[in-house]
This record gives sequence, structure tokens and C-alpha cells, in this order.
Amino acid sequence: MSTITLAPRVAPARRTTSAARRPAARGQVRLTRRGRLVVFLLALGVVTLAAVWLAAGSAATREDGGAPQIELVTVAPGDTLWDIASDAAATTGDDVRDMMRTIQQLNTIDGSVLYAGQELRVPAVG
Repeated sequence: MSTITLAPRVAPARRTTSAARRPAARGQVRLTRRGRLVVFLLALGVVTLAAVWLAAGSAATREDGGAPQIELVTVAPGDTLWDIASDAAATTGDDVRDMMRTIQQLNTIDGSVLYAGQELRVPAVG
């Protein structure tokens, strides 16, 4: 009979110190944790500067567009909101319905009921 003997094979100990200190191959860059952080922060700075530069071209200004040109119209007996809006729309070139809405918003009117002697703010041509 033959005998087989099994013995555990012990691998030779690896020397990690020489492999870690080995210089990088030509054309290959190895970054440490600190190096990766520096590269990330530099890229973040470039992106931030680009965003600020692009946002600087914004068309918004601090100056207002000026107050809208309005005129005060006194309601005469028999005048309707439609009559006043159609006169104003004829001078500005707007639609009568849109002008009615604008007059209602400028004067905080809920409906279309007007009273003789009432003063209305009406958009005018500037």
C-alpha cells in the first residue's frame, strides 16, 4: 500500500513595505487620500468660479422698471366698465377684456358695478 501525506503548505511571507514604497510606473499617477482631497477641492473651486462667472451675466438689476403710467378717470353717469376699458384699450392697443381685468385689479373692484363720481385708475400710454 501506498501512503499519502498531506501537509499544510505555508506561503512565504509577503513584504508589503517594499511593494508600497515601489515607485509608480512611468505614466501612472498614484494619489494619496490627501492628494485626492486636494484634486476634489480644486475641481469644486473651478466649478464654483464658472457658476459665478455665468451668473454674473444675469439681466436682473436693482433698478425698478418705473411706475406704470396710469391716469385717473372720473365715472360719469351712464358710464360702464366696458366703455371705460374700451376707450383705454383703444389708446394702448390692448384687448378690451384684458383692460377690464387690469382696471379691476388696479382699483380692487370685484365686479363691474361703477358709481357716478367714482375715480378709477386706468392704464395710459406712456
